[in-house]
Amino acid sequence: MRKDNPNLTYEELETQIKTYISDKEDLAMIERAYNYAYQMHFGVKRLTGEDYITHPLNVAYILTSINADAVTLSSALLHDVLEDCNITKEELTEEFGNDIVSLVDGVTKINKLNFSGDTEATIANHRKILVGLCEDVRVIIIKLADRLHNMRTLWIIPEKKQKSKAKETLDILTPIAGRLGMNKIKSELEDLSLRYYKPDAYFSIVEQLNQTKQERDTNVSEMVKSVSFLLSDNNIVHEIKGRSKSIFSIYKKMDKGKRFSEIYDLLALRVFVKTEAECYAALGLIHSKYHPIPKRFKDYIANPKTNMYQSLHTTVFGIGGQLYEIQIRTYEMDQIAENGIAAHWSYKEKGSVKANMQNAMEQKLQFFKAIMELKNEEETDESFVQSVKEDILKDNIYVFTPNGDVIELPVGSTPIDFAYKVHTNVGHKMVGAIVNGAIVPLDYELKDNDIIKINTNNNSKPSREWIGMAKTTGAKNKIKSFFNKIDKESYTKDGEELINKELRKRKISLNEFFSDENKEKILSELKFNNIEELYVNIANGKVTPSSVINTIYNINKSKHEIILENVQNSEVKAPTVKNDIIVEGINEIKVNVASCCKPVPEDRIVGYITKGYGITVHRIVCPNMNDLEDRTIAVKWNEEVSKKYPTSLLIRAEKGKDLLLEIISRTSNSNITVKSINNLNSSDMLMCELTILVSGKESLMKFISELESMKDIISVERMMK
Repeated sequence: MRKDNPNLTYEELETQIKTYISDKEDLAMIERAYNYAYQMHFGVKRLTGEDYITHPLNVAYILTSINADAVTLSSALLHDVLEDCNITKEELTEEFGNDIVSLVDGVTKINKLNFSGDTEATIANHRKILVGLCEDVRVIIIKLADRLHNMRTLWIIPEKKQKSKAKETLDILTPIAGRLGMNKIKSELEDLSLRYYKPDAYFSIVEQLNQTKQERDTNVSEMVKSVSFLLSDNNIVHEIKGRSKSIFSIYKKMDKGKRFSEIYDLLALRVFVKTEAECYAALGLIHSKYHPIPKRFKDYIANPKTNMYQSLHTTVFGIGGQLYEIQIRTYEMDQIAENGIAAHWSYKEKGSVKANMQNAMEQKLQFFKAIMELKNEEETDESFVQSVKEDILKDNIYVFTPNGDVIELPVGSTPIDFAYKVHTNVGHKMVGAIVNGAIVPLDYELKDNDIIKINTNNNSKPSREWIGMAKTTGAKNKIKSFFNKIDKESYTKDGEELINKELRKRKISLNEFFSDENKEKILSELKFNNIEELYVNIANGKVTPSSVINTIYNINKSKHEIILENVQNSEVKAPTVKNDIIVEGINEIKVNVASCCKPVPEDRIVGYITKGYGITVHRIVCPNMNDLEDRTIAVKWNEEVSKKYPTSLLIRAEKGKDLLLEIISRTSNSNITVKSINNLNSSDMLMCELTILVSGKESLMKFISELESMKDIISVERMMK
């Protein structure tokens, strides 16, 4: 794929378009769209300094690499005119018609939303974007090309914005590109995102690749010649290319604990043949000469991936005793492997591009349908986005109802997930499951092509244990919702009793405390809608009776004083780590969390063997672990960690009124607990050490990002002592 070209001209774009579009009307429409966009953007410059028109030109050029149709190319050239130019939808429709304008308008709606961040507002925006995909898949394809060109020129914006844009691309757009099968665009987006989000990791891999490039190129060249001779000798017409592994895919393996030297598929070939039968013939010939590794063989031709990907994968001991990953596919399979859903541009003779692409989406991915179902079922924006990330953008299986209807579920799903996917009431009233004619337990892991029958009883109700058995966020939320409704009445009663008990203890009159004026003040201060909601939050521990009473009787104390009384000089005890951290090959040994770097779940960690004190677990980036490899041992977090762990943040900020209060208030929506605050001496700024309890690195990074977005914050960093 061609990189950013700030000097790209329409003539170059047109030359590329004419390699696959010959219809004169189509070519005239594209040229008219370019001329219109040129006039609308005339005189406007990008941050990089070139004329703005180079951006839509590059977006369209990217789309030619997947043979985009004329309507999509025209829309790509016009994709910013509604947003940036003084023109209405009606005026644009008069010029170009409904098809083009609907795509331009779809991209405009997406561009007006902010993908970044983790606040409720931005989560709601994610929801709108994902649901917006249902209108026409070509909208998201244009958006992916738009983002790709912007990522190519990301160097021009400040570092903080670079990281934010890169993170949102990795979180939201690259998984969607993967689900659409658009691997060529996905791979470049991933590498560019890693380049800006984690530059140290990116350039470390680049350096190691450069150091081994000459040797790898020589080995691959010799292997290509050997395999080519083998296939030619058996009359198989073919083409072979050396395939380089993406930097991001190397990073993902290293992030899971592998060393660079342990990644065996850096040497790779891709073999192209004409027919499916020749794929298997080529595989047999290669295996007859080069010994394969059994567990590394994958047949995606007989069992295509859900995004339509087909290929044979094998890893063999090749020339020089090196391991080579070899992919074998037909040319048609390669088009789908690279472009996924976009490969359906070429199906014009069978109907409209839009219809064929939408049909392919419905049949192969069930992507849009799943999102629409989630939109209707999820109670909150946050749970919706969580469901999309966990239940749709990951690997899935396909199972059947007794009537033959297909249900798509994530790998690892159970009959509980299936029942709630069919209908909420089916889940609530489930008493058992039959899979392929045999009774199975409710925690049975479903497999592709299973036929599932759910037995129900109108007098039955869910069990709380099902939350731990369910895989999908949707099923978990529906079970939680069922019990939340049951618990609300009990919580209301318990909360009322708790605050009444505290009032009696302080010898405060109930009638006096719960006057209309006081109720209004309490609800306003604590941001509750009604007194029942207050009672529920007291009962579940989110609000203490004392804090409620203090809103009325501690009015002479500042909010700072009340907060600091609770958190300053608090003792912070590390939780017991037994069973939370797994030491490879050892069942019973004392394990401690290092106080110098304070690792939390999801951090990359390493164990250090201490004399007489078992194993101390450090973050892998802890400077205290430098040059200590001879006494380290592999450790990892258990997948199920229920406790929170302490970590410390160093916060630098401009001194301002109520800033400390605002910092601590940010924890309330983050499932984070403030344990202590230590003010550090600084004459010209606020510096403090904030020790918090977090459930994992993901929630910690969200909290840090939220703090960094505050106006007076200068910097936030994890402390290592």
